[in-house]
Amino acid sequence: MNVIQERLEMLRALMRERKMDGYLLPTADFHESEYVGNYFKAREFMTGFTGSAGTAVITPDEACLWVDGRYFVQGAKELEGTAVTLMKMGVDGVPALEEYLEKKLPEKGCLGFDGRVVNAAVGAGLEELLGDKDVKFSCGEDLVGMIWEDRPPLSAEPAWVLAQKYAGKSAREKIQDVQEAMKKAHATVHVLTSLDDIAWLLNIRGNDTRYNPVVLSYVIVTAHKVKLFVNEAVLEGKAYPYMEDDRGRSTRQYLEDMGVEILPYEQVYEAVAGFRNEKVLLEKSHVNYAIYRLLDGSNKIINRMNPTALMKAVKNSTEIENEKRAHIKDGVAVTKFIYWLKKNIGKIPMDELSAADYLEKLRMEQDGCIEMSFGTISAYGPHAAMCHYSATEASNVPLEPRGLYLVDSGGQYYEGTTDITRTIALGPLTDEEKEHFTLVLMSMLRLGDVRFLHGCRGLSIDYAAREPLWRRGLNFEHGTGHGVSYLSSCHERPNGIRYKMVPERQDNAVLEPGMITSDEPGIYIEGSHGIRTENLTLCVEDEKNEYGQFLKFEFLTYAPIDLEAVVKELMTDRDVELLNEYHRQVYDKIGGKLTEEEREWLWEATRAI
Repeated sequence: MNVIQERLEMLRALMRERKMDGYLLPTADFHESEYVGNYFKAREFMTGFTGSAGTAVITPDEACLWVDGRYFVQGAKELEGTAVTLMKMGVDGVPALEEYLEKKLPEKGCLGFDGRVVNAAVGAGLEELLGDKDVKFSCGEDLVGMIWEDRPPLSAEPAWVLAQKYAGKSAREKIQDVQEAMKKAHATVHVLTSLDDIAWLLNIRGNDTRYNPVVLSYVIVTAHKVKLFVNEAVLEGKAYPYMEDDRGRSTRQYLEDMGVEILPYEQVYEAVAGFRNEKVLLEKSHVNYAIYRLLDGSNKIINRMNPTALMKAVKNSTEIENEKRAHIKDGVAVTKFIYWLKKNIGKIPMDELSAADYLEKLRMEQDGCIEMSFGTISAYGPHAAMCHYSATEASNVPLEPRGLYLVDSGGQYYEGTTDITRTIALGPLTDEEKEHFTLVLMSMLRLGDVRFLHGCRGLSIDYAAREPLWRRGLNFEHGTGHGVSYLSSCHERPNGIRYKMVPERQDNAVLEPGMITSDEPGIYIEGSHGIRTENLTLCVEDEKNEYGQFLKFEFLTYAPIDLEAVVKELMTDRDVELLNEYHRQVYDKIGGKLTEEEREWLWEATRAI
């Protein structure tokens, strides 16, 4: 019996004691974060699968793990011999998780899970799904925690304050805006548990979640009070560790000076349990089920998107100017990386992992870069056909002087968050690779050039990107664009660009000036190659006339696009004009920050075609 089988048997023993017929293990923390800390990797501990997404269900006689197409190959390798069955989502004959639970759980059965790691919307959905069978929930215990002897502790990294010269707006003003939104919603209390919203609201940052500089915490807002539930030890450090003139204040003092009441992290559950006759504004998909279940019948729940979501998506003028500076720094790092690749491919050993490491080194050398904004996608050849491929020691391959290499990466700077993808020719390409590269380039440039009336959503303009591909019977399955935060989550709602509605993505808001959205079409040919070209865009006002306010995009991202892969004959005159103008700006903004040798190379790499 291997270690995973031993753990499963220990869990099943606890399930039998509690008369549970199934135990649900999502990949989540208490805050519905995109990335989770080591403490929260219970699903990985129980199954051995190390991917960043997946949901396991353990029953007395089965253990199953549901993953999407990103993880089919990785999941099959990592689950081999573990007694955990891989369930490939969307594949014919594979039941959906909900279908499996509905069929597997007996009448009057019991489903167990830690209510803190399942959001209220999912929990309520399971109540409805399993209600006809009178299935009960046992969600007050973390059974995995009972058998995980060497579990890493909850992260408790120092919290610090994002100065107003970066944030552009004080936390006092933001809190007042939220209280005004509560008044309009007729709410007496607002429960806020999503870490990116809390970080934005209080202008605090930390290091409790990889890639997202946030602080493990909860917030409760009333008309006159803000309560922060946090490990108080993280507040004792210097409020502005990156500034000289901070008067020696601690983060605790900064918060207390604003009138924020500081309480222990776990005490939020006691606080919510004490609500009586409140009108509670919360977002069920962003509040955990344990909190939701504590609200008794005397309270009215107002379920709507957190007011902070739209507020932080529309960047203020200070944030916009800072983001522009961050993207110049980031463009310098990426340009240096492309130069290094072109100069050294075939001359020195390099592979997917070492290339990603070198790019991270270049990025971290830029002033004000704190960390990466997500796990770098470093994908050579057929690996790039898996659009969310993540290189591991097992999958890592050498880069060779032929074919295409795709790298999708970003950084967290005091001045903002970046996200850029470039696909690079490492040597000779096939005609198909060049054609596909050019079509993706045309798609990216055309979307970046759209003009549209205020009131449009990403759904309205997606066709501008997909038309060149659709005309040739090609498509890509992911969204064309996602919102991007300011020094927080790289994937930010509620703005996005896609051609069909996906309600759970919550990314189809009206596009507003100040929103930052990615522009990242692609083509993925299984077993052969993958191509994606991504720039971040800033939505800005264009002309206003009798038809209304027109809007447009400005590129924030500046780094060269590989002309060696471009087939000019496939492009219209306007496509060529857009590419040449973009490359002129790349050279103007980046060239002066490179070495002489790099600058000479960039001059050629951005030449007009």
